[in-house]
Amino acid sequence: MKTKVVKVGDILIGGGNPVSIQTMWDKPIYSVDNSLIEKLNDINAAGCDIIRFAVPKIEDATIIGEIASKILMPVVADIHFDYKIALKCMDYPIAKIRINPGNIGSKWKVEEVIQKAKDKNIPIRIGINGGSLPSDLRGSSSISNALITAAEREMEFFDSHNFNNFLVSLKSSNMEEAYKANKDFSLKYTNPLHLGITEAGSLIPAVVKSSIFLYRVLSEGIGDTLRISISDDPLKEIYAANEILSALKMNKRERVELVSCPKCGRASFDTHEFNNLIQKKLLTVRKNITVAIMGCTVNGPEEAKHADLGITGSGNSILIFKHGKIIRKVTSDQALKAFEEEIDNFEI
Repeated sequence: MKTKVVKVGDILIGGGNPVSIQTMWDKPIYSVDNSLIEKLNDINAAGCDIIRFAVPKIEDATIIGEIASKILMPVVADIHFDYKIALKCMDYPIAKIRINPGNIGSKWKVEEVIQKAKDKNIPIRIGINGGSLPSDLRGSSSISNALITAAEREMEFFDSHNFNNFLVSLKSSNMEEAYKANKDFSLKYTNPLHLGITEAGSLIPAVVKSSIFLYRVLSEGIGDTLRISISDDPLKEIYAANEILSALKMNKRERVELVSCPKCGRASFDTHEFNNLIQKKLLTVRKNITVAIMGCTVNGPEEAKHADLGITGSGNSILIFKHGKIIRKVTSDQALKAFEEEIDNFEI
């Protein structure tokens, strides 16, 4: 379902543009150093399009602003309760402001945020969560209807101030309610939708819930940008989002598809350890290739002969194969570097 276009930095959201991937930085930041910038660049290289930071105090706006000036990813400032923080953030190259207008306070405060966003041409996300609905909507028999009602109130206020540079998120920890809210909203409005299941939990439950929800909405053409909320490293949110979009044939990037067998009693190559070692490399490779990491030297090359490149081994003897044929034998301490070289040199 085609929506209006909202520009966040250099990322176009809505209007049939590719679904963009977002994450949120997971800890307070007290200063900006090279280590932080490197980690953020790694997140970007792994496939993240937009990164969001909580800005709980007005002093934090300066720090987030400095980050925004040093990385290529558009930066979103996430603000609750204090409208002055939103105003301060817009003095810096912040690409988007996320507010829950219901907890910003008096309408005149929201008006000031809208006016400055309009002057600076900065989009706003109206973020509606099932856990922070306006008091008169809490306890509603239909959370999905309550989410939409809360969004409509804010949209009406934005529209009354001739501000349409915004997108909407309708999030709940309940998959069915989130699905219904986003489905019903998409049938009435053309504003871009930011998708996600909130408070989804640790790695496994978060990925399961998010996968089911995102399959349903994205398969119906609903949604323009997404975040998979996981109580874990933000990089894992990017891994999961990339896999879901790839499974749905919606990933806009060239990327490596990984085939890997689990450990078993006959495995002679530690696939778990090698996966961890090679993971960062695979995430940054922009080639549509299949890579296999197999635990058995006897069956590995044959079982994974459909793969473009693969690796397996036994003890200190490591085999690298291409389309099922062994092309290189190395020792275990040479394996990582050798396999990275073969990936770099592989031509489709």
